[in-house]
Amino acid sequence: MDKLPMFPVTVVGSLPRPDEVLKALRKKSKGAIGAGEFNAIADKAALDALRLQDDAGVEIVSDGEQRRDSFFSFIAEHLEGTRLMTLAEMLDFVEDKAAFERLLSALDVPAFALKNPVIIGKLKRRHPLVLNDYLFLRKQTAKPIKVTLPGPYLMARSMWVKALSQSFYPDKESLGNDVVRILREELAELCDAGCQFVQFDEPVLTEVAFAGPNETHTFMCAALSEKSSPHEELEFAVSLINRVVDGFEGRIKTAMHVCRGNWSQKESVLLRGAYDPLIPFFSRMKVKQFVLEYATDRAGSIDVLAGLPADKEIGLGVVDPRTPNVETVDFILGKVRTLLKFRPPEQIYLNSDCGFGTFSDRPMNTPEIAAKKLRAMRQAAEILRAEYPGKR
Repeated sequence: MDKLPMFPVTVVGSLPRPDEVLKALRKKSKGAIGAGEFNAIADKAALDALRLQDDAGVEIVSDGEQRRDSFFSFIAEHLEGTRLMTLAEMLDFVEDKAAFERLLSALDVPAFALKNPVIIGKLKRRHPLVLNDYLFLRKQTAKPIKVTLPGPYLMARSMWVKALSQSFYPDKESLGNDVVRILREELAELCDAGCQFVQFDEPVLTEVAFAGPNETHTFMCAALSEKSSPHEELEFAVSLINRVVDGFEGRIKTAMHVCRGNWSQKESVLLRGAYDPLIPFFSRMKVKQFVLEYATDRAGSIDVLAGLPADKEIGLGVVDPRTPNVETVDFILGKVRTLLKFRPPEQIYLNSDCGFGTFSDRPMNTPEIAAKKLRAMRQAAEILRAEYPGKR
């Protein structure tokens, strides 16, 4: 990672999956094909995703999350004590059915199309969550690799459903202890394998900050368990991530990605609000980098990031994965130059607001549009490097 140029271009994680992978994912979930046949298909898709990034000039790459049904639901196949349920199925088990029905009606997606892992036993890894994906990609490229994992708060919050989970974990706080253990096991194995960059995805933190406990929730994972006050929930999130990364400082770069939802191209159904209420909590998190969306007006002002500690890096979202329009280089430069007023260039990375294919069968864009947006980021980075020469 120390050989990176200024303003490295990277991705948040996911890229659109080809039809072959979508069919294979469905067959695998039904037991119609085994792991070997699925991996042969997913391997090719991961190589295609890598080629797309290489052609666009991306400097820190991912496997495009090609083996995952979504950024989060994939963990169910790796963890004992979980069951994958659609949001429609979960309606029978949530406590506040009226509020959950309002949540489902607010989503621009059929309730049967989104799945969530739910605790139905004691949590334990069957096998690594992402280590094998990293090891495959490591053999294919000399570039730094970003590995993405669901964050500990997302896991503890959305997997705990009282009617199904309470006999194994009395509350989501007790579940959090096992979540921390599992993620630390994964981090240790990634470190030993030479991984240099891990990003934890915590999209629901904005929902916690923006919506009160009695309001209608708009993000799919955010109303599945009973909610405490926003302050208590965010304190819980700080505690969890700090426990996960404790002792790994200096061994691996850790990041946290926080957005406002990435399941629809309709802006009206997605969250709106600046990061202001989250800055005090971000400031106490021991991750090195915050990966934040800023290509959309819904994210508010970049200026609030001046409140973060001086040692924090920013993965600045400069293109919107949900729109077909490709951002201009001047638009991207304007976003970065705003951040440069209070953050040195060596602390700024360029990325999209979120993934291009968060859910396997609901990609936000085509591979062609994704490539054009990534290419625009690289063009902007080249201009910035001429203005701020030097290496990190």
